[in-house]
Amino acid sequence: MESKFSHINKKNQPQMVNVGNKKITNRKAIAKATLYLGNEIISHFNNDDIITKKGPVFQTAIIAGIQAVKKTSDLIPMCHPLQINGIDIDISITDAAHVEIVCSVEIDGKTGVEMEALTGASVAGLTIYDMCKAISQKMVIKEVKLIQKTGGKSDYTIV
Repeated sequence: MESKFSHINKKNQPQMVNVGNKKITNRKAIAKATLYLGNEIISHFNNDDIITKKGPVFQTAIIAGIQAVKKTSDLIPMCHPLQINGIDIDISITDAAHVEIVCSVEIDGKTGVEMEALTGASVAGLTIYDMCKAISQKMVIKEVKLIQKTGGKSDYTIV
């Protein structure tokens, strides 16, 4: 019986999808992570960042997220190494207790960048957690989700 999964071969073993015959198209993915930080941590917000003993939290999280996007194929076995055109990570405080991370990744390539955007948003969130845990350990990484994908066979948007 042949598998319906693209990453499983005829012998029911893992395989990396061959994208050799796919067309190169512009592809973009946007992922969002929502974190509960709490009032205690948010109260440290000043001049567009939260400063802790470890340094500027948002700036460090953005750099960590960018590094994570570039390393996605090292972390997730079936992801292809990609030549990334651009990465944009925005971190904003959405209310007195929450932060939102939006990671946008774009390439001209044969495969999408959904996993790269999700990885970037996730690692940026983990970095915020790491840098703020001395203030409070009540933080929660509540949700990480794909909110948009364009290019390739289909487009996808969640409002």
